[in-house]
Parts: sequence; structure tokens; C-alpha cells
Amino acid sequence: MQTTNEIIINVQELDPRVRHQTIFQTFDHLKLGESLIIHNNHDPRPVYYQLMDRRGNVFSWEYLEEGPEWWDIRVTRTVAPIHAEIEDFIINVPALEPSQKHATIFHVFENWPKGEHFIIHNDHDPRPLFFHLMEKHGEIFDWEYLTSGPEVWEIKVSLHPEAAADYGDEYVVNVPSLEPQLKHKTIFQAFENLQPGESFIIHNDHDPKPVYYQLMEMHGDIFIWEYLQQGPQWFDIRVRRKGETKSELRQDILVDVPSLEPRLKHPTIFQTFDSLQVGESMIIHNDHDPKPVYYQLLSERGEVFTWEYLQQGPQFWDIRVTRKGTEISETIGEIVAKDMRKAEVFKKFGIDFCCGGKKTVRQVCQEKGIDAQLVEKALQEPMVGNSSSTALNYEEWGLDFLADFIVNTHHSYVRKYMPEITGYAAKVAQVHGAHHPELVEINQLFNQVNQELSAHIVEEEKVLFPFIKEIVKAHNSASLLPVEGKSFAELIAETEEEHDHVGRAMEKIRALSDNYAIPSDACTSYKLLFKMLEEFEGDLFTHIHLENNILFVKAEEMEKGLK
Repeated sequence: MQTTNEIIINVQELDPRVRHQTIFQTFDHLKLGESLIIHNNHDPRPVYYQLMDRRGNVFSWEYLEEGPEWWDIRVTRTVAPIHAEIEDFIINVPALEPSQKHATIFHVFENWPKGEHFIIHNDHDPRPLFFHLMEKHGEIFDWEYLTSGPEVWEIKVSLHPEAAADYGDEYVVNVPSLEPQLKHKTIFQAFENLQPGESFIIHNDHDPKPVYYQLMEMHGDIFIWEYLQQGPQWFDIRVRRKGETKSELRQDILVDVPSLEPRLKHPTIFQTFDSLQVGESMIIHNDHDPKPVYYQLLSERGEVFTWEYLQQGPQFWDIRVTRKGTEISETIGEIVAKDMRKAEVFKKFGIDFCCGGKKTVRQVCQEKGIDAQLVEKALQEPMVGNSSSTALNYEEWGLDFLADFIVNTHHSYVRKYMPEITGYAAKVAQVHGAHHPELVEINQLFNQVNQELSAHIVEEEKVLFPFIKEIVKAHNSASLLPVEGKSFAELIAETEEEHDHVGRAMEKIRALSDNYAIPSDACTSYKLLFKMLEEFEGDLFTHIHLENNILFVKAEEMEKGLK
């Protein structure tokens, strides 16, 4: 029986140039007893001999399915990697892109805990790297060869334990040595005993940043908080009392930017903002206008705050930043159009952001019986996944370019994978339908999706998208729009109705499959079908969102401006 967490390598989906490489790299990351499944349209027996030649007799090769259409092979690691312990962190250098090799090693080295080690695995001696690390960081590590060629080199890089810092006669509060009930009390007492200009050291086993905010709340901006050591094992902070306060700002959390280390300035502002509740404020105090922070907050958190200047130079700038709630008038489609990552929040709550994108959060929550405050709170939290630097800003694209993007990306995806999914759905329903009758209905529904969507994308490419490009052309040249056949509004209404029909079919497939949950008796094809269906649904809903909530909305506005 197959386990539900086995890695499946669908060879036919891969570029021919990377097929063998992908299998070898995936195998190299397996631990003792772990396995992967090779799914192919012919017997991949040559891979067996290559694995045996390059890795040795360290695996078992088990045929689960042997043609005539598909071959499934379970490859299980039977011998642990020879040199590195299983729990060791290994940088497999040959598997990295050439431009990322040194950067990855340096990043790991610079963030690795003192006193710990990691393994560099390479296909040649990386000795030049030793000299680079020594030149940049000095003698803070050991370099031990575990294997020295001729085909494989493995080096154990061990960072020296960090020596305890000596702060002379300066008073040190050794927090881990105190009883829990005395820790904060001792720090506050040490601070209150300081004269202007005097300082003490907080020594702790984790970042005591909450103490910073408590001191700021209790005393205002009358101290400097200086990190001397920042983990990963120990944190040392020098707290120095200043001579003046800003009492008028004490009611809000104050971020005194000039007192922070340069690398901590933006992270501190963002961490403070993320800790705010709706309606709460913080004050950014800086020696120049922090307007770039406004744009960064807007990009990464969205329109969830107000920005109020309290003081605008010439020496200091004070800005009150207040967290606000989700605007009730903003539709779901508008929210996702501004930040595509928020689609994940709506997916989590089962809210349709594409076909149902013209409703507000409150409207949908009322219809579905969902607590709107929970959804709004989730929308306010920092988005993960695609960062603002990599997420595509569809809102800024020209309509003709966006239409081409949809054809080249999403229509292309539909044409490539829909026939394959249709085949798997029929096969799995035939084999497993007796014990899982929902598969029969899933097969019927996806056949319906296949037929409707195939005709739909052709209609868009031949009629609707050329119409949109004519609108753009007329807008750019300030000319009249030639009118033939159906109006643009009629075409949009028909298209959105088709979107709604296909979207509901996919929602029903998700419900029938219990959110694509894989049963214990599922074969490889069964697992692959559900994986492909879930990916297809995600691409389809993004595709519909781009059309319904961005392309069509903007095209209608542009067309109205021509009349």
C-alpha cells in the first residue's frame, strides 16, 4: 500500500532535459526508509542502472504498475547516506543553480548557530571557499574533510562556540539566572536607578524586544536600545538613559528610528505595526521624512492604515500610523485585485473571490454564516507566500497586454492539462468507482468543465479579447469604436455567466472530494488526479479573477469613456 506523503515524480510533465536530474536530486534528499514514486509512460529501467552506478546498492526498486500505458515504480532508500548523519543539514551544491552556489553557502554560514555544524556536498574540492570564508569571517570555524574525491567531496563546517562578552564594570542583568517573577522587575529597577548618560546590559537567551515596548510605554523615549549581540544563542542589549522625554507622544507606541541599528529600522517599524489592533496607533519618530516606509507598508500590508504627519522637519519628523479595519464598501474582487495574496485568505474561508468577487466581505459572510471579524482580521495580517517583490501587479498592466497574458498563461494551461485530467478522471472512476462512487460524478462534472471551457476560451480569443483590443486602440487614438454584432456589455455578461457555471462545477468537485482528501486505498493515478484537479482549480480561479475583476471592469470603464 502506498503512503499519502510519498513524493510522486510525474516524468511526462518535466522538460526532457531535467527528467533524470530531478529523479537523482529527489532521491538524494531521501532519508533512510523514505521513498519516491516514478510515474512514466514507458519503463524507466535505464534509471535503475544509472542510480546503481552513481549511488550504489542503496535502494530498492519496486514495480507498482507495469504498463501497457503507465509504469509506476517505488524507489526506497535502504541505506542511510554514508558520511553525513541523518539529522545533519547538507548543502547539495551540484543541485543548485551556478549563480546560487556560493550565495547559498555564505547565507547558511552567516545564519548558522555558533557551536553547530553543517555539511557541504560537492562534485569537486571546494577549497577556494575555505579561503573566502576565512578572509571574510576569520578563524571562527573548522573545516574537516569527510570525503575527498575522486567523485564526491563532503566537508563538515563547524562554527566555534561564541565566547562570553566582557562588559567591564557595566552592570549586567543576567536574565536567565533570575526567577521568572523577578525578570522584568529587575530590569525595570535597573533602568530606574540610572542617571542620564548611564547604561546597563540586558543578557538573555532570546530577544527581549517586548521589554523595549514596555519601557517605552512606561517612560517614553528617554533611552537608547542598542543591540550588542543578536543570537542565535544569546542576546545582549545596552540600555542607556537619555536626558529628555517626548511626553506628548507617550499615549502611542513610539518607534524612535534614529536610536535603532540601520538593519533593524524597517523590521522594527513593521513588527510594531503588525502588533497593533484595529484602531491602535504608533508614532514613527525620525530625523528625515520616512515616506518610503509608507509605500512599503502600502505594498506589503495594503490599505489598512492611516498616515498622519504630526511634525514635518526640519530636524524631526513624527508620523502617527493608525491601523484601520477592512473597508465595508470594498468588494472581494477589488481586495484581491490590489493584492493577489489575499486570495489565500478567501480560499481558507471557502469564499469565492472570482465569480463572487462583486460582493463585499460582510455580504458574503452574512450569506455563508461566517464571522466577518475573523475574515477581516485574517486580511489584516501579514501576507506570506509571494512577496511584494515577486507578486505580479496586474492592476498596472495595459488591457491588451493583460489579455495576451491570460491567453499565453492560463488558456495555455487549460489546453495542456485539461485533456490529461479528463483521461485520469475516467480511468480512476472506472477502477475505483465501485468503492468511491463520488469519483463517477467527479468524472461527469469535469467532462462538463472540459466541454464548456474548451469552447469558452476559443470564444474569448476570437471575439471578446479582440473587442477589448479595439477599445484600447480607440482610446489611445481618441477615435470612435466600430460597433458590430453584440454590445460589449452583452459579451461580458455572457462570459461571466459561463465563468460562474464552470466555477460552480469545480466547487462541487472540491466538495465531493472532501477538499481533495486522498483515501488510504488510493493508487498513484488516484493521487495524481486529485493533485492535478486542485492545481487546475487554483489556476482557473486566478484566471477568472483576472478577467472578471480586472480586465472586464477596466475595459467597461474605458469603453464608457469613448461614448
